[in-house]
Amino acid sequence: ELTVGEVRLDTRSGRVTLAGQPVKLTAQEYKLLSYLMHHKGKVVSRTELIEHIYDQDFDRDSNTIEVFVTRIRKKLGQDVISTIRGLGYSLEEPVS
Repeated sequence: ELTVGEVRLDTRSGRVTLAGQPVKLTAQEYKLLSYLMHHKGKVVSRTELIEHIYDQDFDRDSNTIEVFVTRIRKKLGQDVISTIRGLGYSLEEPVS
């Protein structure tokens, strides 16, 4: 089980919860969130995310990663995933 703040991801069941409430994610959103949670505290490039989620022949100029990040933010909160301009995305423990 991976945890960042109130977000929990159970890698065995594939369930995601926010403050104990289940959150429905698509398969691609789940893969992206899982990858970021496994690399918590590190900046993950868009290219790295594309390589993790898709096959090698995927159009790398597509904006699907941005779309998935936007959808995940709508479901889990704006501050869950940080955009690091020019570098990629990062998932950090919230500062209390």
